[in-house]
Amino acid sequence: MVRSHPRGTLWKAVPENFHSFQRKGYPGVSRLMDALPVVVRTAFLLILSNIFMTFAWYGHLKNLQHAKWYIAALASWSIALFEYLLQVPANRIGYTQLTVAQLKIMQEVITLSVFVPFSLFYMQQPLKLDYLWAGLCLVGAVYFIFRA
Repeated sequence: MVRSHPRGTLWKAVPENFHSFQRKGYPGVSRLMDALPVVVRTAFLLILSNIFMTFAWYGHLKNLQHAKWYIAALASWSIALFEYLLQVPANRIGYTQLTVAQLKIMQEVITLSVFVPFSLFYMQQPLKLDYLWAGLCLVGAVYFIFRA
């Protein structure tokens, strides 16, 4: 079955129960997630995904600084697995109502929103005005990608 995407592209319909997130023993989770708008579900999963991604990419610089590079890589890959377990469903859910470009810009905004506190509080890096400028550039990107 083929349906028209809200932005005019075609996509193959997924089974109706795809987005239910049904977990045995937690029936309320699926009802809660189904009650939330697609954009909220997507953003929530992408925020969690980005937390794992940021630790996978940069956490080893603090925690495994003196370890061999391949130990850091294995640790990063094991963390990144959880990132992908959240990111893939997030993008699949989001793509039911958003374009790929909108998903990408949403991801970049969330990435910067997660990275700045990580950099400041976990990595103890100084606050830079560059974060503000990068954020303003992303505001412009959001405007241009999401305008009707």
